[in-house]
Amino acid sequence: MTVSSTSTTTPRDIAAECTQFLFREAEYLDHREFHRWLECLSEELVYVMPVRVTRGAEARNLEFSPVGFHMKDNYASMKMRVSRLYTEHAYAEDPPSRTQRLVTNVRVDPLHADDKYNVRSNFMCYRAQGDGTDSDLIVGERCDVLHDTPDGWRLAARTVHLAHTTLVTANLGVFL
Repeated sequence: MTVSSTSTTTPRDIAAECTQFLFREAEYLDHREFHRWLECLSEELVYVMPVRVTRGAEARNLEFSPVGFHMKDNYASMKMRVSRLYTEHAYAEDPPSRTQRLVTNVRVDPLHADDKYNVRSNFMCYRAQGDGTDSDLIVGERCDVLHDTPDGWRLAARTVHLAHTTLVTANLGVFL
């Protein structure tokens, strides 16, 4: 008796893969594995966090500033920031922050390129430092471009839209 096997390929679940990427990224950051987090970034990375605009009725259609940013980085500046975290010169992170990130409401849409996807997600980042009881809760939405490469998923672009009009943390020494 001969048994024939038929090869079936399971279709990829791109949304699940993108969600797992975001969860893994949050884990690396929460565990201060910054060098592993850098491996998740594309060398073409553009990372911005525009300032939320609060103006009168004349500017209601402008929710975020096109020129004012809490952060405006690229791959090279992220590498420099990560390297600095491992030195005694990272004053904002001395003592190091304890963070716990929640990532939710992940939405994935293909871009025109077959290997890039628009990925939007909501996040909440709890942050505490030292032995005090003070903590920060940073909330917002991230608009990412994830690139499916032969070496795995990479973050090519991120725009962070904070829910806050004023930063609720003394410094922005953590990556969102």
